[in-house]
Amino acid sequence: MASGYDRALSVFSPDGHVFQVEYALEAVKRGTCAVAVKGQSIVVLGCEKRSAMKLQDTRITPSKISLVDSHVCLAFAGLNADARILVDRARLEAQSHRLTVEDAVTVEYITKYIAGVQQRYTQSGGVRPFGISTLIVGFDPGSQEARLYQTEPSGIYSAWKANAIGRSSKTVREFLERNHTPSLTRDQTIDLTIKSLLEVVQTGAKNIEIAIMAPGKEIEMLGADAIEKIVEKINAEKDAEATQRRGARGGGAAAGAATGAGGAGTAAAASAQGPEQVLTSRPAGEGPAEE
Repeated sequence: MASGYDRALSVFSPDGHVFQVEYALEAVKRGTCAVAVKGQSIVVLGCEKRSAMKLQDTRITPSKISLVDSHVCLAFAGLNADARILVDRARLEAQSHRLTVEDAVTVEYITKYIAGVQQRYTQSGGVRPFGISTLIVGFDPGSQEARLYQTEPSGIYSAWKANAIGRSSKTVREFLERNHTPSLTRDQTIDLTIKSLLEVVQTGAKNIEIAIMAPGKEIEMLGADAIEKIVEKINAEKDAEATQRRGARGGGAAAGAATGAGGAGTAAAASAQGPEQVLTSRPAGEGPAEE
């Protein structure tokens, strides 16, 4: 129980917790999943999008993937309204930096700014923390190395090679830990991103959106048809592996049954010989002593 320590943002509990920040983290865990994966010369963002209503115009509905600058992209998990405000602030800072310094922001700079805004909303009365976590990806000006950062509602930020946030993020992160390698090609990076999303997305390609960033190029949003083809290929590979495993188990069971049948036949033959034949077949000196 919070025992009243969650009523004000600027009050610590006796064990050092700020419960409002932990509640914001719970809002993130209930949000749809977002995944980012770095490849050899590419970085891919993937998001689970909610099913649109029948009368909803999906063409102008805001996406979970937002462009902060021409070389920096952001995906979030949590409250959409909070994300919209934070993305607007990040875009304004990126343009102000470009106007003042006459150079584009680095990915780490804009990450620090976003994390700083989130942290300021954890230490003031009358406000609440942003209920979102973000994945920020991109390429620094003049650099060929992809950058990937995560920020949390508390203001923490950290660099990653691949990460997931939102619903079932722990499951997706464990999948990425098993399958990610730094030398992934473009197609392998896209496939791994979609495979990791399929760990939690049950509706297939129609609820997945993919953004691809490469150095010196504009962001590329993967079309629904291309995603559908990749999903079909992944499902075919899974079916082939499952069939192969079932065949291997069936072969092992058949071999075990044959071994058992052979043993039973040997025992039956021995019992059919009778006790006299068994005794006469023993070498001299091994039979029972005569009285």
